[in-house]
Amino acid sequence: MVHRVAAHLAAVHTYPVKGCHRLDHDEAQVEPWGLAGDRRWMLVDADGVGVTQRETTDLVRLRALPRPGGLLLTADGRPDLHVAEPAADPVPVRVFTSRRPVDAIPAGPAADDWLGELVGRPVRLVRLARPARHLDPDERAHDPGDRVSFADEYPLLLASTASLDALNGWLTDAGAEPVPMSRFRPNLVVTGAPAWAEDDWAGRRFRIGDTTFRAAGPCDRCVVTTTDQETGVRGHEPLRTLARHRNIGRKLLFGLHAVPEHTGRVAVGDPFTLLSPPAGRADDDR
Repeated sequence: MVHRVAAHLAAVHTYPVKGCHRLDHDEAQVEPWGLAGDRRWMLVDADGVGVTQRETTDLVRLRALPRPGGLLLTADGRPDLHVAEPAADPVPVRVFTSRRPVDAIPAGPAADDWLGELVGRPVRLVRLARPARHLDPDERAHDPGDRVSFADEYPLLLASTASLDALNGWLTDAGAEPVPMSRFRPNLVVTGAPAWAEDDWAGRRFRIGDTTFRAAGPCDRCVVTTTDQETGVRGHEPLRTLARHRNIGRKLLFGLHAVPEHTGRVAVGDPFTLLSPPAGRADDDR
């Protein structure tokens, strides 16, 4: 059954190093663990635990550009650094202290020193050796599957422009400045669906172009959303407003986690289609 929504894909983004500045794409390859090149690299501390914008807003300055055989790191005021895809022995790292360890390959001291100077603390750069499960299977209502990148929870994050418009309406009414979509760091941005329609998609399947995905539930937001993704300046919004209007089950919700069902490609302009009707509905072709 198909439940038609007059929506399409408006933007595609990846974040080659977890926490870095986004890359914008016209199209992207979909792999079992997310978009190609998305969050396959991560900074870790001395204990092998991920370092993200939660700990250092200086990561907004980092632009990481995938190149054949490696990665180009750039930042304002810093010399560019090409990092070759590492071939050392893997080491165990964790996205968070509470997560399962996964194997990652150290990039080496040149990258570690360059990034340590950027963020002002000792760090190591590692590349995910093989996408693997880092959440226990029973930890979430909708399982993320056995392969995921260094993303927080699931392979992909989808957001809706209508939901952002609704949130910005609340912000404006409260005398606060609206926020751009970049605050939420999505991979896929859909336009044309009603505001907060994604709340009802958990557990359902949807298609973008010819690629299908499973909706895995809403995203609980953190302090990263209060960080200007261009300057690194951190404030209080939009978390305060989400706490007033989108505090559901003691979680501040914006966006939708998703898991690819197969490989393919997605491109800006691709139609978005729900592949099953809302709960309690048996009709289709709406």
